[in-house]
Amino acid sequence: MTADRIEKHARLNAPIERVWDALGDSQKFGTWFGMSVDGPFVEGQTISGQITETQVDPEIAEKQRPYVGAPVTLWVVAVEPLRRLAFRWNPLPGTEFAELTTLVEFTLAEDGGGTLLTIVESGFEALPHDHRDASRRGNSEGWALQLQLIGTYVALESAR
Repeated sequence: MTADRIEKHARLNAPIERVWDALGDSQKFGTWFGMSVDGPFVEGQTISGQITETQVDPEIAEKQRPYVGAPVTLWVVAVEPLRRLAFRWNPLPGTEFAELTTLVEFTLAEDGGGTLLTIVESGFEALPHDHRDASRRGNSEGWALQLQLIGTYVALESAR
């Protein structure tokens, strides 16, 4: 992890189509992520929502509970089916720095019978110095949990 970015990787035991379905469909994304949004992921669009509890892991849902109801705005940068979803968001919601955003990118690559998922969040150097380290640390932990959640979600979908 550099000062400006977080990078996390996971190999999911699911075909790339299933992982993309969990990422690219905003309602399914919200189910595992713990977010409700008011529309689909469409490149160039802004969607609003709020933090909810994930529906796939009760322990992680409990960690999310203090943030439930917090507003979220996503500025969708890229929707490239089976390859990449990217959006900008504010890692400091509810602060006087509402205009500051980081870029979140989910990229997929086939890996044998599974899928390699990479999550990168970049742009932390643009945040105010007194918020930068705490945001990066918190989001680094959060992205590790999100990799667990999407892995659980696609495994549950495989079992159906």
